[in-house]
Amino acid sequence: MFQRLMDPAQHTPRKEAPTLRAFALRFIDGHARANRQKPSGIAAKEMILRVHLLGALGHKRLDAIKSEDVQRLKRNLEAKSPKTVNNILAVLSVLLKKAVEWEVIERMPCAVKLLPVTKGSTKFYDFDEYERLVEAARILDPRTHLIMLLGGEAGLRCGEMIALEWADVDLGNRQLCIRRSDWNGQVTTPKGGRLRHVPLTRRLTAALSEHRHLRSARVLCQDDTALKAGAVPMTRQIVQTRAMRAARRAGLLHCASGKGGGVHILRHTFCSHLAMRGAPARAIQELAGHMDLSMTQRYMHLSPAALDSAIRLLEQPAGPVRSGRGVADATDGPKDFGNMVETGRRT
Repeated sequence: MFQRLMDPAQHTPRKEAPTLRAFALRFIDGHARANRQKPSGIAAKEMILRVHLLGALGHKRLDAIKSEDVQRLKRNLEAKSPKTVNNILAVLSVLLKKAVEWEVIERMPCAVKLLPVTKGSTKFYDFDEYERLVEAARILDPRTHLIMLLGGEAGLRCGEMIALEWADVDLGNRQLCIRRSDWNGQVTTPKGGRLRHVPLTRRLTAALSEHRHLRSARVLCQDDTALKAGAVPMTRQIVQTRAMRAARRAGLLHCASGKGGGVHILRHTFCSHLAMRGAPARAIQELAGHMDLSMTQRYMHLSPAALDSAIRLLEQPAGPVRSGRGVADATDGPKDFGNMVETGRRT
């Protein structure tokens, strides 16, 4: 009795930790939904749990998940890209940390180490390819043309295009206000949680003026033939299909296919073209709505044509070469340079 009074924790029976499967719903409700994460983020976590984590670790108690189990999970995901694997591991790590925070388990039962990720080059249309794409979209139909310009000359994400309303379009001052995003019919704030203002190019201003309609508050709507009770906003699938159709017509489907293709390659093109024309990184960050400058740094590169032009500089005749002690002619040979050194020694 005395020992129990002096150290009650030692003699208190520990509550058995729940399995990962039993804790998963509590994690989604108590963390993702309680913190009002975006619907797309909640859906991504649910998919990762359902497809990758519950099958491999769902039967294990949270305090029984060991580092070797995590390594085995990595091994089973070897066909996935390192970034995808890290997304899965991140959900597992946050879930276990929340279990510790909520006193479900006493401590982290394992180490969750992410894989190294090599930063690859970002796909984008060069200047000629983008002009071909815009022309192909113009020939197809006005809506597809507008989608290409909203992505390539304003940097809008797919959900931001779908949620764009005429109240956000100021044709007089040639400016867009990006204040909302649509994900499967659920309207939220844009990625990053804040609105941004994007000035309009002349071409985009003209396209919006020609497209002006009163059928809906949304700028992009589905065809009139199917709209008996009012205009229906476009879906992500429709927008992506139109983008791929324009790329196919322009002979650029090989550029738009794969990850980052469709509409999102237009956003990469927007940022890349700004960087290649000398726009400051801070300005690109504000126009694109990046949360931090590290996202923008991915676009601070040059096109292959610009790199070729840079190399051609080596073939131009060299001018005078300035040094700290004066100017030496670039055509001076080794003998002349030796004479200069010898003169310096005598001096």
